[in-house]
Amino acid sequence: MSLKSNYFTKTYYQFYLLNLFNLSLRFNGFPIGKAERVLREIQEKSESDFETYIDQKRKAIVSYHLKHTPFYKSLTKNANLLDWNTIPVMTKRDLQQPLKHRLSENYSVKNVYVNKTSGSSGDPFVFAKDTFCHALTWAVFKEWYGWYSIFNKKQARFYGMPLDKKGYCKERFKDWIANRYRFHVFDLSDNAFDDWLTKFKNTRFIFITGYTSVIVAFAKYLLKNNIVLSEICPTLKACLPTSEMLLDEDKKLLSKAFNIPIVNEYGSAEFGLIALERDQHWVLNNLNLYVEVLDDAGKVLSNGEEGRIVITDLYNKAHPFIRYEIGDMGSISTINKKTSMLKTLTGRKEDYVKLPSGKTAPGLSFYYVTKSVMKDDGFIQEIKVLQHTLNKLEIEYVAKVELTEAQKTKILVALEKYLEPGIDVLFSKKSHLQRTKTGKLKQFTSLLKSN
Repeated sequence: MSLKSNYFTKTYYQFYLLNLFNLSLRFNGFPIGKAERVLREIQEKSESDFETYIDQKRKAIVSYHLKHTPFYKSLTKNANLLDWNTIPVMTKRDLQQPLKHRLSENYSVKNVYVNKTSGSSGDPFVFAKDTFCHALTWAVFKEWYGWYSIFNKKQARFYGMPLDKKGYCKERFKDWIANRYRFHVFDLSDNAFDDWLTKFKNTRFIFITGYTSVIVAFAKYLLKNNIVLSEICPTLKACLPTSEMLLDEDKKLLSKAFNIPIVNEYGSAEFGLIALERDQHWVLNNLNLYVEVLDDAGKVLSNGEEGRIVITDLYNKAHPFIRYEIGDMGSISTINKKTSMLKTLTGRKEDYVKLPSGKTAPGLSFYYVTKSVMKDDGFIQEIKVLQHTLNKLEIEYVAKVELTEAQKTKILVALEKYLEPGIDVLFSKKSHLQRTKTGKLKQFTSLLKSN
């Protein structure tokens, strides 16, 4: 095949995949075309018009939910639309009640996008977005991933995956639509890494994304074996670690092991992209989101001061996310009325689980272990896993009543499926769980002396 025909074949294939992605969104009721038009209109605003746009959208989304969402009205007693500081801060604990009680009028689980937070912060819950809001989230991904020419390109995905047949097949189908391959991250042994390396040798991956701790573990394996990943898979263009903090030393390690740009990404299930690194700065997504930094008393901090990050989704009419405290600490640097940077971010960095067999797994594995009892009714409010010895775990949880024996059995079965058998588990019901100095609740903490 000539170079010219090969170029057109690749271009046609990429065009086909992009159309397939857009078609899948439209087929499921998400108006991606309209979302892209709205996004362009936002980006084309002048600085003064942009400031007016943000102010109007903030007032509009609060006004909408005060009028149409009884749940939000019950949280907002003394709101004054002329004084943004009177709008209360929402927490994950506020949302731990059945989803149907939190939806606004004219919305039900049948006409919204429903998703679940990872639970990695210890406060799991189910939430919803209206179809346009969800489409706009994808429009931002499409635009910003375009900076690196990676949107809908072949993705090496290092996230967890349900192991039940229905959930597994559903995720694999979604991965196929989105042009990505999901690696099995519950085993971080050298044998598993050998298999991963073979996959990279035989697949034209364009970029890598997923749990920071998993990607770092893979990079250490590569360095130990004097392997540079881009030499094995020369099509790679970028690596976007997410879901956990990327420390400077880890970023240097990834650069050495992969020899491709390492791009900091900050996002969440609730909002999609919150910030993405470009030209060594984290550009803040203030297009469809309004991000603030508050002190412990709820006062908005000055430019560059570090505090609690709270976010407002300016477009979600199905479910209120207004001044929502996401659980991270950070600071913002304002460049002009249209552009802000995420100056610092203090997030979570999960420990690894070390098991009696010698296998290692990421701490985020426990999301998949505990999700069997993490329903949307708020029964379990918080959950935390401690590793005391190689074969002894303690699961601490805050709930209205004790876990039943059936619920405990579900967790034990999941432990065997995702990790390995022979692990002793102590279940401890608590009135509250200990948090870090920054207010974070790590879902998994290893107390092994080697850590």
